[in-house]
Amino acid sequence: MKIVLASNNAGKLAELQTLLAPLKMTLVRQSELNIPEAAEPFKTFVENALAKARHAAQLSGMPALADDAGLCVDAFGGQPGVDTAYYATRFGYPKGDDTNVTALLAQMQGIANRRAAMVSTLVAVRSANDPEPLIAVGRVVVQITPERRGTNGFGFDPVMLLPEFGKTFAELPPEVKNAHSHRGRAAQAMLALMLERWLDSAAP
Repeated sequence: MKIVLASNNAGKLAELQTLLAPLKMTLVRQSELNIPEAAEPFKTFVENALAKARHAAQLSGMPALADDAGLCVDAFGGQPGVDTAYYATRFGYPKGDDTNVTALLAQMQGIANRRAAMVSTLVAVRSANDPEPLIAVGRVVVQITPERRGTNGFGFDPVMLLPEFGKTFAELPPEVKNAHSHRGRAAQAMLALMLERWLDSAAP
């Protein structure tokens, strides 16, 4: 079974391919099918993920999976939220994972409340007009560290500290991160939904 991933992010592709391995399906990045990125005009993760999934399914004729994820910082009233990917550009930096971390650390200087949530919303559709999209949400509460720690992962992983481990996502082995991350939790829920709704639940 092939499903188009409505993302061009190689890190997301690798993580989701691993997390959804029990389905024995192949995720294909939309860029490999010459599908342009969809507009993301909405203010919630679920609306943007649904728009991306429908867009990819419409242009590919295949089932599609989309992930909209972001960082919600308590001290910033839940921002940057759906605008996380462009966070650095608010402060004059170019768009990118490393510049996002640089901007966040700069904005967090002197702030005592360093609590935040990483949120991942996965949406899967069988077709562009699927009336019953599958929706799975994963959320993990973290503390923002004052400096980068670790070299694994991508995005904000080097500054996202999991209190139960005392380590950032970037300091954890991939299998441990996947079991406890926001995307890992969303993928586990999506896996269960796909097995129940799309596939024979008795099949591996």
